[in-house]
Amino acid sequence: MLTEMTVVTPGAGRAPRPKTEIGLAVIATIAMLALQAIGGFETLDNLRGDNDSLMRLVEVRDMIGGQGWFDLNQYRMGPEGGFAMHWSRLVDAPIAAIMLAASPLVGGMAAAETVALILWPALLFCLTLFFIVRTARIFGDEPAVLPAVVIGAAALHFIGIFAPGALDHHSVQLMLSSASLCLLVEAPGKRPAAVLSGACAALMLAVGMETAPYVAVIGLCVAGLFLLGGKGDAEVARNFGLGFAGIVVLAFLVTVPASGWAVAQCDAFSVVQFAVAALAGLGLASIASVDAASRTRARRLMALALLGGAVGAVILLMFPQCIADPYSMLDERLRKDWLDHVSEAKSLFTLIASEPGAVIARYTTPLIGLVWMAVSFRGRPWRRPDILVGAVLAAAFAVSVWQVRGSTFSIAFAVIPLSAWIATWRQRAVASPSGWVSAKMIAVWLVSLNASWTGAAAAASVAFERNAPDAAEGSADGDCEGRQDYAALARLPEATVLAISNLGSPILAYSGHRSLSGPYHRNVEGFRLALDAHTGSADDARSIIERHRIGLVAVCPANAESLFLKQRAPEGFLAMLIDGAAPDWLELVDATADQPLRLYRVRARD
Repeated sequence: MLTEMTVVTPGAGRAPRPKTEIGLAVIATIAMLALQAIGGFETLDNLRGDNDSLMRLVEVRDMIGGQGWFDLNQYRMGPEGGFAMHWSRLVDAPIAAIMLAASPLVGGMAAAETVALILWPALLFCLTLFFIVRTARIFGDEPAVLPAVVIGAAALHFIGIFAPGALDHHSVQLMLSSASLCLLVEAPGKRPAAVLSGACAALMLAVGMETAPYVAVIGLCVAGLFLLGGKGDAEVARNFGLGFAGIVVLAFLVTVPASGWAVAQCDAFSVVQFAVAALAGLGLASIASVDAASRTRARRLMALALLGGAVGAVILLMFPQCIADPYSMLDERLRKDWLDHVSEAKSLFTLIASEPGAVIARYTTPLIGLVWMAVSFRGRPWRRPDILVGAVLAAAFAVSVWQVRGSTFSIAFAVIPLSAWIATWRQRAVASPSGWVSAKMIAVWLVSLNASWTGAAAAASVAFERNAPDAAEGSADGDCEGRQDYAALARLPEATVLAISNLGSPILAYSGHRSLSGPYHRNVEGFRLALDAHTGSADDARSIIERHRIGLVAVCPANAESLFLKQRAPEGFLAMLIDGAAPDWLELVDATADQPLRLYRVRARD
């Protein structure tokens, strides 16, 4: 006969207030900013191809400049009229607030923008590290705190999403997922923690669909613990469900205009996510609150199964289009000539063949963390923190196998078990001091530091590229990723620019021009037109340029996308420009030897 399961949380009722974790997170953040300052905050003017952060900056500027809260169109990219972006204003708002608050204090919006570009990523770094360290304390007790700070800060620094200037929403999502996990681990006996955990999970979903797997896994963990646990888990489930549903409703009202309430969008927060999340959250809270549904394990199982069936029915009957791959509707040519070559969208198996060094940097520490948990916890009951941390880490690792962008989350979550692993060896070194034990402890430290594997990956990548017969030529210094590369373009009268997609966001961020192309799946027409122009003949390109009133052509010969398109169409228009064979209807502008970006003005027909 099945009995109620008691899930034990280490330190429950005696975990100290988080003053220590807050202080350590602040110190680590100051140290990170000091390192950036010593380097001259170089990422402020060169984000190394982070198009999304530059586009976020453009969106914030547009909103401050008067573009409506519900108006997500990017009018300066794509064909005439632009296209609708799928990002959330929930990320734009705090960045804009920092700029507006800082402007009168620092003497203008330009300086205020710099403040926001430094302060916003640093704030997210600090919060994320705090939640990771707090979870590590509960998971591995006091000895895990110092390792969590050290390897956690190093991991967050080297994954790059918290660098000054990085405004991409992945940093927000990682912070929210870390917060939701931490609060859920602390939830038993702390009513607000479960509510806040549910709220953070809802915000993750509202910010972007990439985190839907983590939201689902966290929700399933709450439901599973409620099914197998006792009264405390029922309270957690109820409060989590209420917090989740409440914020989902609020986010829907705040971010979706009334005219769009019935419009289903699979790649952005819309009625699809609202309906499914609200039903799941309210359903879980109701089951956990009603004695008739939660009195016995059998009744809980039946009620949760009915809720799962209802959620599945809503998706299948009302939104079947959202079951498929989120990029299933993408134009096949864009998939072949763009998406399949985006690094963060590659699978593990593709990465092994194309970038083996990146596999070492992105997958080693999460895999070690999972293996250590499986080995260490074998043969004994898993505690509540074990279940939650293991499930979220496993989910993040599974997502990273599908798309490498998931490794950003798995690297961060792996810090928690790896800190506990280091803590066990620290305790052994104290209890039985010897050179051999100390050597093992040092080895555990080194293999737990993602920076160690990043260095190994860099070395492996250099060796691989040196030996690869088809390694692409070109210098990283000529990729046209820095602000200074667009100085000449910024001086020219405003026009629409034909350029590869990698240059789309920098053109918008560093100049007042429009860009026909950009690396966004909703800009299908502009993206396709740019591909047609670049891979077609000079006459094909001229037809597109004249039809869409393009005034400038920008070429970056050393950019990886340029080299790929030249290889794809060696006789095409872009290949001609890279080789310096421009047609006579283009006029070279500001030609200097040290400028990686070539600019051509389109001559009007006689």
